[in-house]
Amino acid sequence: MKEATRPDVDEYFLKIASVVAERSTCRRHHVGAVAVKEKHILATGYNGAASGLKDCLELGCLREELDIPSGTRHEVCRGIHAEQNVIIQASLHGVSLEGSTIYCTHTPCVLCAKMLVNAKIKRFVSFGQYADDSFLELFKEAGIAFEIKRRPNSEITYLE
Repeated sequence: MKEATRPDVDEYFLKIASVVAERSTCRRHHVGAVAVKEKHILATGYNGAASGLKDCLELGCLREELDIPSGTRHEVCRGIHAEQNVIIQASLHGVSLEGSTIYCTHTPCVLCAKMLVNAKIKRFVSFGQYADDSFLELFKEAGIAFEIKRRPNSEITYLE
């Protein structure tokens, strides 16, 4: 008989963020974010074009066409970052992210980090590294705890 394994809380929510990332419409990075407070999911977000608009899967990637390196020139992109979308989704549903933890498949760009500081999150957990690490000093100054964990196993385990 197969022995059941139970992921710890961080691995569990990082795994959920990975599933959220599957909805991404970006051709370069699939990023997912989950806002959590007291072990309850508040909102999710993934990177992609604004709701109802054509996305990169349909139109192609502007950044690839212009050979723009990752982590730079964020304004040349149809996409909204996963962290931005998690904040937007929370606000659309009247949910405060104050004191929450954001689980995200990648570390944030500095623009997203500024928004997360203003959303008053308390912790950010990731397993993937984005090309921009200027968020580190900002998080430190704002008192936001930051942790990099191992990438969670992509296999879903359950007993038959």
